[in-house]
Amino acid sequence: MRILKLALAFALTGAAAQAEEMKMAVTTSFHNSGLAEVLLPEIKKDTNIDVQLLVVGTGQAIKLGEAGDVDAVLVHSKAAEEKFVAEGHADHRREIMYNDFVIIGPKEDPAGIRDAGSAAEALSAIAEAEAPFVSRGDDSGTHKKELSLWSAAGFGVGAQGDWYNAVGAGMGAALNTAAGIDAYIMSDRASWLNFGNKANLELLYAGDPLLFNQYAYLPVNPAKGDHIKSDLAEELEVWLTSARAKELIDGYRIAGEQLFTFNAEMTDMSKAAE
Repeated sequence: MRILKLALAFALTGAAAQAEEMKMAVTTSFHNSGLAEVLLPEIKKDTNIDVQLLVVGTGQAIKLGEAGDVDAVLVHSKAAEEKFVAEGHADHRREIMYNDFVIIGPKEDPAGIRDAGSAAEALSAIAEAEAPFVSRGDDSGTHKKELSLWSAAGFGVGAQGDWYNAVGAGMGAALNTAAGIDAYIMSDRASWLNFGNKANLELLYAGDPLLFNQYAYLPVNPAKGDHIKSDLAEELEVWLTSARAKELIDGYRIAGEQLFTFNAEMTDMSKAAE
């Protein structure tokens, strides 16, 4: 009998200690930044939630949310996020953090964009010089932003020509392509800083307010099915808007440079737990 009681106690203790899993679709830029490797272990330690990431572009992440294949989405394309909420796939979007987009290119800067007055002017100079340019071309948040900048530069739906290379790939793969052919590319700052194969490339242009890059969290509507773990998604949102998350996000640096800035409306986790 005593052995049976000990076995039962061990089983109950093990069940209590086992982390609960949820799925979150995130952008490749968030994953490539290295921040996920900092946050996920702390999330598990503080909440006992094991967040399984599906790393895709923003467009695909949104589609996974629409299909109810994930419990939450973390992306960076405000128009697509607001449409997601308006169509009932989530009841709100929660801004978490931001950084900015930057334009990378060969150190020699053949298009002369270092002193450009705006991001649109920089892209116009690249097009005029027909200097090689690599685009994500994957309906990601970065790709959507790039297309909006081409539009602002007077190129309608986007640039065209043998010099324009749409690779249909994530941020890391696109940066590798740009490094391989000595091309210009638009990247989020975090992915660039965490990118190892910089080759002959360097950051040439930044600072236009249009390059602001906001990341937002969207918990998927639980009406999509009983499999949606809305309780865990809600608990994760509380953590992502806490003082602990702010400390980790603001404190994440590469070569002394801060990659993200926390700007969520903060949640007091101790009050939320009551």
